[in-house]
Amino acid sequence: MQAGTETAPVSKRRVRAGEILSGIAVLFLLFDSIIKVMVIAPVVASFSQLGYPVSVSRGIGLLQLVCLAVYVIPRTSILGAILLTGYLGGAVATHVRVGSPLFTHVLFPIYVAVLLWGGLFLRDNRVGALIAPRS
Repeated sequence: MQAGTETAPVSKRRVRAGEILSGIAVLFLLFDSIIKVMVIAPVVASFSQLGYPVSVSRGIGLLQLVCLAVYVIPRTSILGAILLTGYLGGAVATHVRVGSPLFTHVLFPIYVAVLLWGGLFLRDNRVGALIAPRS
């Protein structure tokens, strides 16, 4: 007996739209993680402004890269989205803690998470099956 995990195939246009949304988020997060690993001057300034020691920048950047790699692999993309959601939630908490502006700083990680999940929803029917109402 099967557990009802079969889903209809996803249209090519829907998959393409999902890839574009996911790609935008992935490119941003890739850039963000690389500059944290490289510890460039703007990273040093933002870490001190947010109250974090610069010494943790590389570790945070590497953690972000690992979560991103898990997201990019189709077989583990749902786990990657969950991990990145937790990571981005920490960014929201940090900005709330220091009193950053709401729409430009506090909510920005949520915008990125919406791109990640929206892209995944469009390109993978398993996501819709996870959130569909049960009968």
